[in-house]
Amino acid sequence: MSQWTPYALSGVVVMAVALFGLFSSGHLARKIIAANLIGSGVFLFLVALSRRARSGLPDPVPHALVLTGIVVSVSATALALALARRLGGAADDAGPSGSAGGDMDEP
Repeated sequence: MSQWTPYALSGVVVMAVALFGLFSSGHLARKIIAANLIGSGVFLFLVALSRRARSGLPDPVPHALVLTGIVVSVSATALALALARRLGGAADDAGPSGSAGGDMDEP
């Protein structure tokens, strides 16, 4: 067993728990957090399994991919939160009649 095996296994466990949270939760913010945890588990798994040379130096390509993935996941999270906020605001603006915009016909 390699010294990186526990990290790879913990990445798989984080992904599994986050997948359960993604599909079992109905709340939108919890689904966004679960999607972030899935990405974190994938990043941990990729870093743990990156090929090691005999000199002990890690392969830089998986690490560069993980850094790029972190930037993309931060951007995707910001977009998801903005859309969730807009959806929440649209539901609040609909009012009891269900039409957005309130009473436009009345003076």
